Amino acid sequence: MQLRYSFRVYPNGPQRSALARAFGCARVAFNDALRARETARAAGLSFVPSAELSKQLTAAKNTPERAWFGEVSAVVLQQSLRDLDTAYRNFFDSLKGKRPKMGPPRFKSRKDTRQAIRFTANARWKITPGRDLSLPKIGEVRVKWSRTLPSVPSTVTVIKDSAGRYFASFVVETDPENLPEVEPVNGIDLGLGHFAVLSDGRKIDAPKFLRRAEKKLKRAQQALSRKAKGSKNREKARHKVARNHARVADARREFHHQLSTELIRENQAIAVEDLAVKGLARTRLAKSVHDAGWSAFVTMLEYKATKFGRTLIKIGRFEPTSQVCSNCGVKDGPKSLNVRVWQCQACGVWLDRDINAAVNIAKAAGLAVSACRARVSPGPVAAQRGEAGTHRDGQTTVVGIPGL
Repeated sequence: MQLRYSFRVYPNGPQRSALARAFGCARVAFNDALRARETARAAGLSFVPSAELSKQLTAAKNTPERAWFGEVSAVVLQQSLRDLDTAYRNFFDSLKGKRPKMGPPRFKSRKDTRQAIRFTANARWKITPGRDLSLPKIGEVRVKWSRTLPSVPSTVTVIKDSAGRYFASFVVETDPENLPEVEPVNGIDLGLGHFAVLSDGRKIDAPKFLRRAEKKLKRAQQALSRKAKGSKNREKARHKVARNHARVADARREFHHQLSTELIRENQAIAVEDLAVKGLARTRLAKSVHDAGWSAFVTMLEYKATKFGRTLIKIGRFEPTSQVCSNCGVKDGPKSLNVRVWQCQACGVWLDRDINAAVNIAKAAGLAVSACRARVSPGPVAAQRGEAGTHRDGQTTVVGIPGL
């Protein structure tokens, strides 16, 4: 399986200039190829193939207008054409219904806050004995290694994010690392009050990283709005806003990684619900839904389950997990969100809404879990009339209950 490892890199001044030049050349090559295809489409001509675009790119290097293409690695320019092919392929697949709907490729702008270039093995990049990243026509860039790569990378992508930080993202081929088998299995109910509720009764609080950083973000965004457009002070204020957002995103990602790794290591099988995140993001709960980051968390569970030999099962989003009693299986009907504890009208058991849903998710996935964790308390159950008291021969009054 292929995995991606990202590390922070720290280019010096000349290297940042060389990277900016490479970002610009890759962007122009992409836009030139997109313009050639759009021009052909408008003229009613056939789709321009990749081989023809590659020839046009090579010819453009010999023109005065594009002579500066020769200042960067040719692999960077060719990979920008591959990116355009991928964008078109994804667009056509969305029209055929093979993937979610998406728009056609768009022209890139130098004002885009995220820039990226990719080097393949043909570019002859390498990791030096001093653990620096040597890139063609850029130099040896210092890398902050947080772990050892499991194998030799096939490609490296250098990314500049909106906060002005640089990252090197390596694609490596690894074999699955099967962990020792364990007994526990768990269903997970993702929510907003608690980020995750497990069928074994555990509740993981939602950190709400964005909510906690709202005051600082508000001040930074107000300062940005006061700066004159096009000024250097406005660019500095924009970087400050971007850095604050990056801190929030990094904290959320770290939380997702730690929790997903813990769950994968502790459980042999995990069941989750396939939530309609896009639909929920259009409601009044949109900010909280985006702050939770359920999709990113489930994606981490998926690839870590594959990597470590665990089982992840997704159940349909229309399963009535909050309406069914996990103890007796009777469907009790929909309930408003403010109902967190409810009593089953069939068996009289009091149930915690979230734990009950987690147990039902595990059962819907075919996992053998116990429903006892979903109970809050046994609850008062109406006794049978024959058990209401002691009767003596000829006595019509039930002991302890006068008047009967």
